[in-house]
Amino acid sequence: MFLGIDIGTSEVKALLLDANHRVVGSAGAALAVSRPHPGHSEQQPQDWWTATQAALAQLRQAHPEAYGAIEAIGLSGQMHGAVLLDARDQVLRPAILWNDTRSAAECTAMMAELPGLPALAGSLAMPGFTAPKLRWVARHEPEIFQRIAKVLLPKDYVRLMLTGDFLTDMSDASGTLWLDVQRRAWSDELLALTGLNQAHMPGLVEGSAAGGQLSAKAAQVLGLKAGTVVAGGAGDNAASAVGMGATEAGQGFLSLGTSGVLFVVTPSYQPNAASATHAFCHALPNRWHQMSVMLSAASSLQWVTRLLGAPSEGTLATQASALTLAERAAAPIFLPYLDGERTPHNDADIRGSFHSLSFTTDAARLAYAVMEGVTFGLRDGLAALTAAGSSVQRLSLVGGGSRSAMWAQQLASSLDIEILTHSDSAVGGALGAARLAWLSTGAAPQTVCKTPAVEVTYAPDPDEQAMLSSRYARFRALYAPSHSASPKVG
Repeated sequence: MFLGIDIGTSEVKALLLDANHRVVGSAGAALAVSRPHPGHSEQQPQDWWTATQAALAQLRQAHPEAYGAIEAIGLSGQMHGAVLLDARDQVLRPAILWNDTRSAAECTAMMAELPGLPALAGSLAMPGFTAPKLRWVARHEPEIFQRIAKVLLPKDYVRLMLTGDFLTDMSDASGTLWLDVQRRAWSDELLALTGLNQAHMPGLVEGSAAGGQLSAKAAQVLGLKAGTVVAGGAGDNAASAVGMGATEAGQGFLSLGTSGVLFVVTPSYQPNAASATHAFCHALPNRWHQMSVMLSAASSLQWVTRLLGAPSEGTLATQASALTLAERAAAPIFLPYLDGERTPHNDADIRGSFHSLSFTTDAARLAYAVMEGVTFGLRDGLAALTAAGSSVQRLSLVGGGSRSAMWAQQLASSLDIEILTHSDSAVGGALGAARLAWLSTGAAPQTVCKTPAVEVTYAPDPDEQAMLSSRYARFRALYAPSHSASPKVG
């Protein structure tokens, strides 16, 4: 058995996978996000470890025999978060998360000081990344900055609790702006921009390699065997790619999670910062990928669900899917920039908005507008990837949003590609983490990294495409006036 643990933003998910590619069981424990000031987004690292213990306790209780046969553990996690530790491994402040936008000024300064940053790091300096957060801490919390001994990413804090080791993998490290992505090594030049050096960094391993062993203390807490291998693991997107079998050039996926991600594997390092895409290391050796990222995807649907007091996102999505094509064509337009945007705008200050509201606007139409706005944001992302040299014919759909058939069909029509859904789509990161655990025991990638069985294939619908094209043109036109008071970063 192989255990995958995914440290998400809203939940820690755990999954048991056997050697026949069968998901034996899965469990989750919810997480909360703190927003102490506008643009700020934080979590307590200890909450990830508490939630991990809770999720594993559920698995242990539900599947005791399988749980006892765990041979290796893999980790996946939300990227870019800054976990700051002192010399005694104590957390100095709440972790600043990937969707925190406070460090826009620091990004501008970093780009000015090192114009070659995008070629080294594979991306423009953006507020979501780890390095600008450290410049912000140095400027606004100097007493904390001076005490920093180590900086870890979210999943690697959980690794520290599991193994006692300071390690990360290449894919997650790519999202810090401290990694020379082509060389797959920490860059002294990039670290110097934030007043840090390699002593502040964890060691680097490939995601499919061993990344420590379970300590006796953690083993006792979790009811597992001491010495169990913990794989290098991956950032959540690279882990999802491994879970979906996207490991060869041209393969990819679309994630409708808290954020929205388009991920395409490349045979070499192919940065193109001009389109605000990211070129990162994949979780497997000698592979890279390109990625476009929008900050508010399924989280936009969660937001409007809370706003309307609806029972659940699924209930609201079902109401939206009942609208006729004509009713959808007359729905409001939604700009999904609730927390700024990355690809293609690189705009930390832009905010979301509804347009063309009327007395006929009801909950179903608002929900439809939100889902469509996210789809259009992803269409922008696909255009950016195409400009960066990627070519895509089909994408697997993962994340919580993959449960909506209407959304999947809408994506196929708007992006003009095939969208595939799989039975394990909602746990893509955890499945990928379990597969990386499997690989760390010496298994061959061609044995492990298979594409899960396709549940449904969605092809573009010509009638829907015609309607969406007209609305997409309006969507694109609305960004310009909304953007006029929002200076770009970088």
